[in-house]
Amino acid sequence: MSNQLTPNYWNERYLHQNTPWDIGSVSPALKNYLDQVTNPMLPILIPGAGNAYEAIYAHRQGFQNVFVCDWAPAAFEHLKRQAPDFPIHHLLVEDFFRLEMEVDVILEQTFFCAIDPTLRKAYVKKAFELLAPDGKLTGLLFAQHFEHDGPPFGGSQEEYMQLFSPYFHILYMDININSIEPRKGRELFFECQKNAFIAP
Repeated sequence: MSNQLTPNYWNERYLHQNTPWDIGSVSPALKNYLDQVTNPMLPILIPGAGNAYEAIYAHRQGFQNVFVCDWAPAAFEHLKRQAPDFPIHHLLVEDFFRLEMEVDVILEQTFFCAIDPTLRKAYVKKAFELLAPDGKLTGLLFAQHFEHDGPPFGGSQEEYMQLFSPYFHILYMDININSIEPRKGRELFFECQKNAFIAP
């Protein structure tokens, strides 16, 4: 599966607008989260951001240090059209697993479910490495398994708790209360804080 989920695979999907997971707007849960952030200078990373509705929303709210990572160049076209003044050097056409930077928050929205599940442990470790001390990983995860081959790839709260707990303090993980209608009861909202006592 990993060999199929390449930059070209994702680029073709965005070029042909073959993105059925796209909800067409900022996720209500992440909008609510961003609305509670009081520091507009907070460095935030959104990996595998796709059409980047959350980045556009944050930018329009005055956030100055939002970074968007996607290895499909075509994924950035929507953001460029909607927010032409978004800092070009904050658009990272890169592999998340090769990023070298430090941020205070990583917002998770459909990236975790898009990567091959065999990479999930590597995702957690990389998120840990990218976050500053006391940094947070937060966002949405699917609260179900799917019968079809992914992406998207699902999972369960129990699996995620076991996956994240070696590197993070899990502050919250439960069914999201303000999912869009088609996903009600099928998403978990979570917030994890980097465990400062774990060596990278």
